Amino acid sequence: MSSTGPTQGHDHEPQGSGVHGHSRHEMVAHDAHGQHEAQGTQTGHGGHDHSHMVAEFKRRFWVSLLLTLPVLLLSPMIQHALGLGASWRFPGDTYVLAILASVIYFYGGWPFLQGLRDEIRNRAPGMMTLIGVAITAAYIYSLATVLGLAGDDFFWELVTLIDIMLLGHWIEMRSVMGAGAALEKLAALIPDTAHLLETNGTTRDIAVGALKGGEQLLVKPGERVPADGVIIKGQTSADESMLTGESQPVAKQKGDPVIGGAINGEGAVVIEVRHTGSDSFLSGVIKLVQDAQASKSRTQDIANRAALWLTVVALSVSGLTLVWWAFLAPAGLAFAMERAVTVLVISCPMHLGLLCRWSWRSPRRLPPPTGC
Repeated sequence: MSSTGPTQGHDHEPQGSGVHGHSRHEMVAHDAHGQHEAQGTQTGHGGHDHSHMVAEFKRRFWVSLLLTLPVLLLSPMIQHALGLGASWRFPGDTYVLAILASVIYFYGGWPFLQGLRDEIRNRAPGMMTLIGVAITAAYIYSLATVLGLAGDDFFWELVTLIDIMLLGHWIEMRSVMGAGAALEKLAALIPDTAHLLETNGTTRDIAVGALKGGEQLLVKPGERVPADGVIIKGQTSADESMLTGESQPVAKQKGDPVIGGAINGEGAVVIEVRHTGSDSFLSGVIKLVQDAQASKSRTQDIANRAALWLTVVALSVSGLTLVWWAFLAPAGLAFAMERAVTVLVISCPMHLGLLCRWSWRSPRRLPPPTGC
């Protein structure tokens, strides 16, 4: 058969015969989705939960950010820094400030409060413990200043800390969703059907999922290669950029291997199938990506240990600060509490919160992150 083989007859299987339903494309996609769901089960969420959590953190971030603007404008320290003086003050402004900050604390800070509770319950203090304690201490102390305790409130520091941490969670979950979408795109590279070359020289369409290896397939110009194989007749070029990153089409002739999912160029070729299913190049790439998602990097392990020690040190120093200024060098309880809360707030490492990859373990609707 010559390379002009596309002109030969085709005995098509009727649509709806179940060919599409058992295509290798769907088998690869199902396998990738199944492994992703199994991976999600171990971490307390599946693909659907990922998309829900992305939307949840996005909503919490934007709502909190919008409410942060009036909090900043009503904060005396920000007004002084902007040179606004008393022109922006009005009767009851501190109560409005407290109400807005309360909404951000309970709504935007809820994931961190859940994380604090779970880390204490699991006896594994980490980043969520530090953040949860810091925002709670800042909130309670600031509320006390509104109700008459001497000192300056921490409302603007509280809300901006919550905003930054929510942004970190949103970025993290978007990256997880991006990796999942990449796997789906890889699985979509495999066509549903292939042109099987019969012994009498004719071709018929079969489901790619039915290929076992050793079959001879006709690949027309512009079509995707149905499976990994070797060219046994004809010559062409193949666009493998989506699989290998090669920017230019690769020349192919008799005896050259071809990768399932690559785009055939200008010539029709006949290939002999060599690898199918989990043995294929594409399945190997998908497995590598999934293994990379499931494993922890050395940087992540270091961040986990850093979060633990930072939490212990920050809580200890804050406690010592309170004891020192309240009892050893008496300066008043209000002064001591203000200094202790200051230590907690400034010890929250926002960069670590943005860079850490949290492990999600809770099966609840909005699972809290545990550790870094």
